[in-house]
Amino acid sequence: MRYFILSISLLFVSCNIFSEKKEVKIIESKVIEKPIVPNIYVVKTIIYSKDSLPITIDIYEVDNKKPTVLLCHQAGFSRGEYKDTALKLMELGYSCISIDQRSGREANGVLNETSLAAKERGLPTDYLDAKQDIEAAIDYMYELNGHQPIVLVGSSYSATLALLIGNNLEKVKKIAAFSPGEYYKTIDVKNSIQNISKPAFVTSSKKESLALKELISLVDTNFITHFIPTVEGIHGSRALWSSTNGNEDYWEAFINFMTAG
Repeated sequence: MRYFILSISLLFVSCNIFSEKKEVKIIESKVIEKPIVPNIYVVKTIIYSKDSLPITIDIYEVDNKKPTVLLCHQAGFSRGEYKDTALKLMELGYSCISIDQRSGREANGVLNETSLAAKERGLPTDYLDAKQDIEAAIDYMYELNGHQPIVLVGSSYSATLALLIGNNLEKVKKIAAFSPGEYYKTIDVKNSIQNISKPAFVTSSKKESLALKELISLVDTNFITHFIPTVEGIHGSRALWSSTNGNEDYWEAFINFMTAG
């Protein structure tokens, strides 16, 4: 796989999206060449959260399509959770962004740089503290893609945040939640998400499926798709990893949701 520096024009556009706010820093740019998919590139960038914490993100863009899928990782992980998943989405024609939330550490050899920055500044890094990071990334993507509503994807604790955040924002058109749950002592998630009124996809490992069914039991079934694997499966978006038994079934259900409507 060969890498090439992006053109100056691409960097200029990216850096000036928020000219009236904090500058968006491009800290690494690479083009990934793959024979089966034209015009693929990945840009590692820094944006800023609501409290000015720098958030490290990876922008995966294919065939000049602006990103419309935001990928948020699970507890203890980083944006590296989506290294392979993002490339698969690109092959399917979706440009996307994966982010480091302040609550996490490492995944697939990728350190969580947002978490490191938060700790250096003495900022809290609990699950709910990451809510503002996801909200900032939604705002950034919405501006980047010309004000097109996005698909918000969460994994474990961020899956719950995706359900809580996504339904109240017009900038989000669909929500995909891998293993959401009652992870917050101060929030009754089941009751908080009962008014979901946009397409939402939820899934989990097989053993988590009963608890997940209860979590979404108050949501109108016209808006929710619950995929239950026939195999054991796994917690979070690792269900989409090639190393997970049954990942093909998760992918089929996820893509059917993405392409519906």
